[in-house]
Amino acid sequence: MSRRIVVRRHGGPEALEIESFEPGRPGPGEVLLRQTAIGLNFIDTYFRTGLYPAPAGLPFTPGNEAAGVVEAVGDGVTDLKPGQRVAYAGALGAYADRRLVPARALVPLPDGVSDEQAAAMMLKGMTAQYLLRQTYVVKPGDTILFHAAAGGVGLIACQWAKLLGATVIGTVGSEDKAELARAHGCDHVILYKDEDLAARVEEITGGKGVPVVYDGVGKATFMASLDCLKPRGLMVSFGNASGAVDPISPVILSQKGSLYLTRPTLFTYTSTRDELLATAGDLLDVVGSGKVRIEIHQRFPLAQAADAHRALEGRGTTGSTVLIP
Repeated sequence: MSRRIVVRRHGGPEALEIESFEPGRPGPGEVLLRQTAIGLNFIDTYFRTGLYPAPAGLPFTPGNEAAGVVEAVGDGVTDLKPGQRVAYAGALGAYADRRLVPARALVPLPDGVSDEQAAAMMLKGMTAQYLLRQTYVVKPGDTILFHAAAGGVGLIACQWAKLLGATVIGTVGSEDKAELARAHGCDHVILYKDEDLAARVEEITGGKGVPVVYDGVGKATFMASLDCLKPRGLMVSFGNASGAVDPISPVILSQKGSLYLTRPTLFTYTSTRDELLATAGDLLDVVGSGKVRIEIHQRFPLAQAADAHRALEGRGTTGSTVLIP
């Protein structure tokens, strides 16, 4: 029998329960995957609490990314084979030691990327890719603002933005995280709880503001982020770590300089197989080359998923965290 985490009712970390189950054999277009590492992401907490409803309702197994080895393939699967190492992001149900996965969601892994690296980076790293390379195309000479610079997405994105030639301003919540952010590409670090965010950005940019703000924090930083933008700047709100953003009037965007606002998702940017492979391929290239480092700072047994959620929501983690089946 295999094991998985199941959510039968929305709530706190205690809603994560472990159970035995039989994943079955893969059907047409499916793969049976033996998972070796599972990524932990803040979006997992949104599904657990019900902020994001699971497509099939309750009960469900959370988790959106993992890596492992193909055990069997179903009819029609021709580009994957048993024994092949693969990873995925965006297929709900990752908190398990074995599972069925649509083959179209799986990305083959090169030898230069480990299973743990892949599990820790697929969702966060592809998020960084679409933010920096598609939502707003970061160019040499740009100065950008990235919130939660010491978080899982932030550590990848700040390294990558620096590689692209940007000056990177990162925000963090503590001095320890500030040091971590500086070591991963941040030229300037702001302790957003202790400093006036907009004033510091104005000082750093010589009064110009930044062309783009990447904000995965949400409620606590949203309005101050708007004040950091130059006229016609782009506000990219891609997460709610501090809570959902309150509704705003579009007039605020005009008052603050004809600003643009977008709320993108990885799933939109990788909705086709070609888009997925291109986004993942870009990520695997920069990680495999060693130009962007994936550092796993926390590991929890799958059975301790609730403890992992407590650490994540309590701001007790940095970088990437993986669950080990």
